[in-house]
Amino acid sequence: MRWLTLWLCLLSLPATAQEERRSFGDAAAPVRLLVRSTTDIAVFGPVIDAYLATRPGLAVDYEQWGSNALFDLSLADCSADRAGADVVISSGVHQMVQLVNNACAAPHVSSQTTALPAALRWRDELWGITREAAVMAYNRDLVPAGEVPLTRFDLLDLLRPPDSRYAGRVATYDVEASGLGYLFAFSDAREATTFGALLESLGRTGAVATCCSAEIIAGVAEGTYLIAYNVLGSYAQVAAQADPRIGIVLPQDYTLVLSRALMIPKQAVHRQQAAALLDFLLSDAGRDVLTDVLLINPLTDKASAEERAPVSETALRPIGLSPALIVALDQQKRAQFIRRWRENFSRDVRP
Repeated sequence: MRWLTLWLCLLSLPATAQEERRSFGDAAAPVRLLVRSTTDIAVFGPVIDAYLATRPGLAVDYEQWGSNALFDLSLADCSADRAGADVVISSGVHQMVQLVNNACAAPHVSSQTTALPAALRWRDELWGITREAAVMAYNRDLVPAGEVPLTRFDLLDLLRPPDSRYAGRVATYDVEASGLGYLFAFSDAREATTFGALLESLGRTGAVATCCSAEIIAGVAEGTYLIAYNVLGSYAQVAAQADPRIGIVLPQDYTLVLSRALMIPKQAVHRQQAAALLDFLLSDAGRDVLTDVLLINPLTDKASAEERAPVSETALRPIGLSPALIVALDQQKRAQFIRRWRENFSRDVRP
């Protein structure tokens, strides 16, 4: 519970600048690897510890950033041709593809990287290291079993009645505050014929777009929200393990699957050590640790397996690492998308 509380506190920090920094390993180590990441220190710390156990003489300085700020800083370092991070890891994979497209990354080829599926590596300069689903979370005590939405069509049905008790009780990410939230919503718009209807229904019923996973998940547990839409499953799973009020659904119509992307900046001072960290993360030992901290999951609804079957493999929609993601960052398209979002959603940004 203490670990969960720390994680959720970290998740609630504003995603506008560096959020926290922690050093791992021997303070007197001759080599210090600088890792900048959107993944929370409380989550990724055990992974770093496991890696350093195999690398004597190495220390890691880990900086936690919001995705938008991390992208801006990485792009600025690249443009100025100055040394910054040795490793960049982000859930804003569309932003990472843009960095690679801007010639900001160094290549690396190994048996671990070549074993990755093509959708999880691009130009030998960007690699997907996790496997996490976008899920719906719900309050088990307040949402009757017969009303738990298994698909987006089910969610639409819950919101359709004029007197729906779910009005004002559904929450999702604010796409302006969250790079990940924007990516999920943009992917929905490209994937689903239901997106327009769902956006209209969420807006009409007063759904809340808010900043953070922690706030949304805590709101579901407390009953402020009955359902959370498109939250990252790894965060929801940790909360559900500690709080039986939280149920999780992997949507049966389709489930978006995110792989956080890792890049070695071309200005990295310690490229060899950065490549070694990447290879560790892709190795069996690294994947075991990533699985332990729920950054890799089997994409089954384990939190409510007694109620529903796992999502079908055919329903999985991985967000691949490819130039197609650059469309999400086109300034005109992004402005149009956010304007459409604003027209539908109230914003609830609490301290």
